[in-house]
Order: sequence, then C-alpha cells, then structure tokens
Amino acid sequence: MKKAVVLLSGGLDSATILAIARRDGYACRALSFAYGQRHAVELEAAARVATALGAVAHKTVALDLSAIGGSALTDPAIAVPDHPTEGIPSTYVPARNTVFLSVAVGWAEVLDAQHIFIGVNAVDYSGYPDCRPEFVAAFEQVANLGTKAGVEGRTLHIEAPLMRLSKAEIIRLGSGLGVDYALTVSCYTADAEGRACGVCDSCRLRRQGFLEAGVQDPTRYR
Repeated sequence: MKKAVVLLSGGLDSATILAIARRDGYACRALSFAYGQRHAVELEAAARVATALGAVAHKTVALDLSAIGGSALTDPAIAVPDHPTEGIPSTYVPARNTVFLSVAVGWAEVLDAQHIFIGVNAVDYSGYPDCRPEFVAAFEQVANLGTKAGVEGRTLHIEAPLMRLSKAEIIRLGSGLGVDYALTVSCYTADAEGRACGVCDSCRLRRQGFLEAGVQDPTRYR
C-alpha cells in the first residue's frame, strides 16, 4: 500500500482527513504533537481516532511551543476569546503548521512515504495564515528543495483535501466515510473529560457546521 503521514490533532478536520487517506488506499501513520497546548485532552481523542480509523501507527511527538508563548492556546495568561474578533485571533500559535509539517516531512522521509496529509481549511476557519493554500503550496516547494527525498526525485506532496470545503461539507464527507465525531475534541478550552465550552471560535464553527450539515451534533458540552 501507499504510505502517508497524517497530521492528527484529535479534532474534527484531522479525523476526516485520516478517513479520506484510508479511503484512498494509504497505509497511514498518524502524527500528533504534545506542544504545550492547554487543551491537551485532544491527544486522548487523537489516540481514539487513530485506532477507530485504522492507522497503521500513531506517534505523539513532544514539542513544547509554550516555551515561546504568544498564543492563547499555549499561554494561560492570554484569554481564549469567547466571541468573534477582528483579524488573526489570539488562538493563532506562531508558526505551528510550519513546525508540524517539518516534523511530518522528516518522518515521511524515514518511512519512504511521499504524501503528508493535513486538515487545513480556508473556508470555515479562524483566519490563521498557515491554513491558506498559498502556504501549503510554498511549504511543499520547501519540502522538496530541502530534503534528500526531494533532491533524489521522490517528490513529496502536501495533501490538503479539506482546503476548499465548508465545515458542513467536511462533516457530511466524514460522516459518509464512517467518522465517529463523538470521538473527537475541537474545543480550545475542553475540560479534562473532553467536554466543550461551546463559545470559543472552534466550538462555534463546529456547532454551526453540524447545524448546516443536518447532522446531529455529538459534541459533549459543559
């Protein structure tokens, strides 16, 4: 089977891309990060999803981005917004996808895998600059310029199949592929049991997505 590395946060979008990669015939190695996030309970969700969707392996890499701070997701002193804000929100983690994709590319080289899946989206999202198609295209070029695999002609591909989909379209697609969204955690301030706040940006997008998709929301709210 074709090999792929799939970035798996434990949230709705990453669960969907793992299901897509499996549908498309990839033997998937799921990759999660313990990066100092305040909602670390998502890592438990990632393990559940990896098992449920048949990942060949699931690796969690410790990489403490709280050491540099600058985000409400890694610094408890910065409040997670409970209402829509203008511009790039405080939940943006500086260079997070750049760092995560770099590690994923490294593991792909070790595995001799040429495809890396990431669940970024440029439709229903929070305005993060590292979720745009321009970023994905540029990173793919960097990956092929800066790796042994790329130099030797084993072209690396950054796959972002959710990029142009709305949250409702993602939910309908994943539901059709058998994703159990009750296993996932999206909330930025989820408690130790994985229960969602219902008011952060991620919760609002998720809840609206289920509503528009006409699919029952399995999220457990506090």
